[in-house]
Amino acid sequence: MSEVTSPPPTWLRILQFPLIRLVLLGVPLFGGIAFSNTFMEENKGNAVAAIVAATAMVSLAMCIYVGFVRWIERREVTEFELSAMPRELGIGLLIGAGLYTGCMIILYVLGIFRIDGFNPVSIMLPAIALAISSGFLEELLFRGALFRIVEEWLGSWVSIIVSSAVFGLTHLANPDATMTGALFISVEAGLLLAAAYMLTRRLWMSIGFHMAWNYTQSAVFGGVVSGGVAEPGLIKPIINGSDLLTGGKFGLEASLTAFTLCTTAGVILLVKAHRRGHIVPPFWKQKN
Repeated sequence: MSEVTSPPPTWLRILQFPLIRLVLLGVPLFGGIAFSNTFMEENKGNAVAAIVAATAMVSLAMCIYVGFVRWIERREVTEFELSAMPRELGIGLLIGAGLYTGCMIILYVLGIFRIDGFNPVSIMLPAIALAISSGFLEELLFRGALFRIVEEWLGSWVSIIVSSAVFGLTHLANPDATMTGALFISVEAGLLLAAAYMLTRRLWMSIGFHMAWNYTQSAVFGGVVSGGVAEPGLIKPIINGSDLLTGGKFGLEASLTAFTLCTTAGVILLVKAHRRGHIVPPFWKQKN
């Protein structure tokens, strides 16, 4: 005989409603991002303290996320399957760094970017905190919470649009943000990071993409990260060219160069996810 399971209590069904879950999980994760960013801004001269604080905040956010999934959603946290971490995180790191480096190679070939020298390797240390914070905390919020919950409710296609738009628009809070940059990030990064999650149904690859892109951009090439404040990196860059190709003050994310490469990579991952049958229909088309 099959085991009969009783329905969850009313209070739990209320908490499990998608919009309620988004608020309950999204608010503390967003607060973690805000705290981490504020701490790093106030401790720019102390890279070690910033790294420790970012790591501690990631640990806290992970505990919140895992606890929420187990106690409210009542399921296993499959998106953080440890056995898949080395391979998928590694692939994400390699491709994230490779995409940014590929963009800079294109600019070099076009005569827009050249190297004017190098800074000490130690100058790459402060960017570690930003990479940890943005890679883990933002992926927990935008892909782990927002994309995943909206996808379960309204399906993959709507969720890509919603999560990408919100992800891009939040970058308007950065000092040198532009609407063009926010729109470009919505498409190129929103699609790429969502597709990485859809392909694997885990967060490791999107975390790797996010960390490696930001770190390579800032620590290696001394570029502006999404309209933020420019910090020196290993390479002393000289960039002279159209904002359409360089991204201008917003950074490379607002360029056609990054838009083309990252969107292409995102489409490839999305096609692979579709072939694996990983497209989720909206709730009214789902089979019980």
